[in-house]
Amino acid sequence: MPLPEGIPTVTVTGRYLTPDGRPLSGQVVFRAPSLVTFGAYDVILGGPVTVPLDATGAFEVALPATDAPGMNPSDWSYSVAEQLAGVAMNRVYQILLPAESPEVDLADIAPADPSTPTYVAVRGDSAYEVALAAGFVGTVEQWLASLVGPQGAKGDTGATGAAGDSAYEVALDSGFSGTAEQWLASLVGPQGAKGDTGATGAAGAPGVPGVVQSVNGISAAEVVLDAAAVHAVPDTAPGAANGVAQLDASGKVPAAQLPAGMGGGTVATVNNISPDANGNVTLAAGDVGAATASHTHTAAQVGALDSTVRGAANGVASLDASTRLPIAQMPTAVAKNSWTPQALGFQAWSCDPFGVANPAAKYLAPQRLYLTGINITEPTTVSRAVMFARGYGGVTADRFMAGIYREDGTRVVASSAVALTMAGQETGALPAMATNHIGAVPLPFTSTTLAPGRYWVAWLMTVGAATDFSFFHVQNESPVSAANFFMTTTPFPRAWYIAAQSTLPTTVSPTAATALADHDIPIVALAA
Repeated sequence: MPLPEGIPTVTVTGRYLTPDGRPLSGQVVFRAPSLVTFGAYDVILGGPVTVPLDATGAFEVALPATDAPGMNPSDWSYSVAEQLAGVAMNRVYQILLPAESPEVDLADIAPADPSTPTYVAVRGDSAYEVALAAGFVGTVEQWLASLVGPQGAKGDTGATGAAGDSAYEVALDSGFSGTAEQWLASLVGPQGAKGDTGATGAAGAPGVPGVVQSVNGISAAEVVLDAAAVHAVPDTAPGAANGVAQLDASGKVPAAQLPAGMGGGTVATVNNISPDANGNVTLAAGDVGAATASHTHTAAQVGALDSTVRGAANGVASLDASTRLPIAQMPTAVAKNSWTPQALGFQAWSCDPFGVANPAAKYLAPQRLYLTGINITEPTTVSRAVMFARGYGGVTADRFMAGIYREDGTRVVASSAVALTMAGQETGALPAMATNHIGAVPLPFTSTTLAPGRYWVAWLMTVGAATDFSFFHVQNESPVSAANFFMTTTPFPRAWYIAAQSTLPTTVSPTAATALADHDIPIVALAA
């Protein structure tokens, strides 16, 4: 299932080849923070994304942008782990995927060498030394003086521009009222207080026209720069103690400048095997503690679990085709072989209508917004609210509405006004259901995924007679329903209503003065 529309994504591509052009095999793993929440879309993302390389060594994957608005946490980056077969050292590094770049290739953003540098600093020529090499003859001071060229010729006078409004005319356009003299007088403010005398500045270098007087912050009649003044390495540092290393004619550090104990650049032995006449050391698999090519590894030898423990006693749990834990692997404390909402085609319900007595028919009151509690324990996608009808013959008028509200009272989704067909007419319904118009009546709205939490399903008949829709209910003989009994620091009334409503409001509150609970509770459900 794709991500909800509106979450910006970045398509990441890449291709891995051997130096001679053959495709590598393996996979690339992208890890975000353990959980990333998008409250506006009621979705939580978690877990790594593993992308296998195809036959050409390439891959492509679309991932949420790291600067997507409204996500929690923010300001994070993806961890990229390259797991490539035949590569001695796989890389792990961080990347950002901003939404402004909807398509990126790892080759453009992955670090070339995330390990420590393998180079040493080498002093380059100064600008004066470059000038000498190019043929300049003279001292440093003469070279600096030569950088000052003669003054160029005066350019032609440009054409006269059109006359603009005077400052007084601009003031009149901005609302000033008065003569030019009055406007000039208005520009003079009161005299300010006399300021303190400032400290005397340091004497500057003697001014000599045409001669540079300051270089790299050094001001003097004659500027002399040393290596430190230009952040360079002194020419006496190569090969000296506490200096920098030299390079020989082949571009390598001489053996004499390597740390003690490194063998002067010559290999003595590798795993107690001496080099041959050409200086090469040949190692067999046994010399480095490796298995031969024909060796077969067990799961335990590579730190893995054998496939036989999947779904076995003292093993690991398996997932079914819908990525859920099979009921057979659930602990005995979890109810089995019982009627759940899913067993009858629903996603959730307020209660099982099978166990509820209905001594008398109750009817939906027009313009009464009924709110019935639903508990969601896992991410659940729903697209219909369901009212259990005890008798409804159907009308053509668009007068029914349904929606869902979060526990904080904000609306998640709301339908438009629709007409509902009569109850109990589904294929396979009991004859008495069809004859008496009894059954589950669905009302559609936009498909929505609910995060775990407590919600109210709202149902409203905007207009009609008080005997149009008879519903199954939980009987209530007191001013407050027993469904609203709780012992918790976060009370949640499961059954209440608001009168005189012609549509579904954007927010609701059970603590408002308009909230009432003196009614028989409708039994409702949610379906996909």
